[in-house]
Amino acid sequence: MCAKEVKEDIRGVAMEMAGLVEYQKDSVVSRTLISKKVGTITAFAFDEGQGLSEHTAPYDATVLVLDGEVEITIEGEPLTLRAGGMAIMPANRPHALVATRRFKMLLIMIRE
Repeated sequence: MCAKEVKEDIRGVAMEMAGLVEYQKDSVVSRTLISKKVGTITAFAFDEGQGLSEHTAPYDATVLVLDGEVEITIEGEPLTLRAGGMAIMPANRPHALVATRRFKMLLIMIRE
């Protein structure tokens, strides 16, 4: 997975969300937009077939799909999301995702 840190201050600037990160063949690309002690907002672009293997996180994580289609599995139950869709992956519960078509998302994690 490629990670791209924000080099410019994007606060107070109008942006097209789907343009925050670009697709790369056979890759997952991420760009951290905000990283604070209390939480993060990260944009991701997944090529078709790419994903994140099953894992848990200590905090709820909100997925906002900006483009394409993803299958998210939470505790073995699949959810299909398309552009404009959203799901909250609960803390401490196993989840995974795979791009059924290439897709982009914002991942918002707020720490307690």
